[in-house]
Amino acid sequence: MMCGMGHTSESSWVPSVTLLVGVGSEGISALLLGADGRVRGDADMVFEGQPVHPSGAVRHTKRSLSLALHEVEPEVERIVIAGPAVSGSLAAMAPDRQVVVAWLIARPDDAKAVVFGEFFRESGGWKFTGIGKGYASGLAELVTAYGVEVAEEEPVAEPVAPPAAGPVPLTSVAKVPPTHAPSPYRKHHGTPVAAGVAGTPDVPGLPAFPPVERKHRSAEGWDFGPVFEPFTVTGRANDVITADSRVPAGPVLVELAHKGGGYVGLNPLDERNKSQRYIFNSTLPDFRGSRVTLAPEGRPLRMRLQADNEWTLRVRPVAAARRLEGTIRGYCFEALLYTGGPADLQVDFEGDPETNGGYIGINGYEVAGQTDLTGPHTLVLNSPDGKGRHTVPIPAGPMLLLLQADGPWTLTVRETGF
Repeated sequence: MMCGMGHTSESSWVPSVTLLVGVGSEGISALLLGADGRVRGDADMVFEGQPVHPSGAVRHTKRSLSLALHEVEPEVERIVIAGPAVSGSLAAMAPDRQVVVAWLIARPDDAKAVVFGEFFRESGGWKFTGIGKGYASGLAELVTAYGVEVAEEEPVAEPVAPPAAGPVPLTSVAKVPPTHAPSPYRKHHGTPVAAGVAGTPDVPGLPAFPPVERKHRSAEGWDFGPVFEPFTVTGRANDVITADSRVPAGPVLVELAHKGGGYVGLNPLDERNKSQRYIFNSTLPDFRGSRVTLAPEGRPLRMRLQADNEWTLRVRPVAAARRLEGTIRGYCFEALLYTGGPADLQVDFEGDPETNGGYIGINGYEVAGQTDLTGPHTLVLNSPDGKGRHTVPIPAGPMLLLLQADGPWTLTVRETGF
């Protein structure tokens, strides 16, 4: 067993098994690094807001991390353990409840975030070394040092006149014909269901299942993404979903509801049938979410769904996403359309129903003239412990706002009038 205090220490062997790692406080995170000492992408950071690595080898479980060292991808050379700068200890426990690492940490002066230590490969096994390096600017500075791209807020553009008022019903918009032939893949095991699934009202904090399909309306002048009839399936546990020919290529809205507790994750599959970056990745109870993904050209949209319980999934036009107007309430993830002028956005976040804390963040995309979400965007809000009220500015629409939260929230938008 390793014990120590302070900064970089001598390393010690640890067993290549599943270790439970904690630092005595909330906010623990893991960074999976390649041979170059950097993450390969955003998915290589595991924290409360992104609790499961795509490989499944690293998981965030409330105040701790589960590291299945024997299942870590060969490309990963190091796993850095980081979090808020606190005094305490890092401990790692093996499945037989033996403590294999106990590393005492003295809070670095003037630091807001700290690298506690790291697990690294050596001679076919794993070692741990304590580090204790602090970062004065906080977690953003820390993760940037390891290659995580932290979005910076774009300058607010000159106000743009909002589209003409007067919503038009979705059914009055010309349908886009399918851009690919019917799927050559096997039929999906889930049961297709008609629009308007029965259920009790969708109340944040006590979500119903199956969820009621909201009566969305498309925004006049909104031209981001194709328009088509929704695709809806239901099922239970893990599955692979193949959207049928009604879903054309381009940006589409994916809505997912998961009943009860446990884990739910959704990844798009590429042309080689390999999982891409998560659309959803959560352990929140009664998860609800909507997100935008890109349906590919020349082949159907296919997604890998990992779920512990019953679920309902819908693929809809982005133009049918929920409108941000006045005051709205929601739960977990949501994609929102904003078509008003420059405004102040009041965000009231109730927090994770289990931990009473949690993350909330909002990214804003100015989508006029765009065909995907690779263009400039604004980091509207990024709060790792965001419970409470936040007021932030947003520029004039049309905008797509992607909200991620660990619990119920209320948004109130007030246009500034200038």
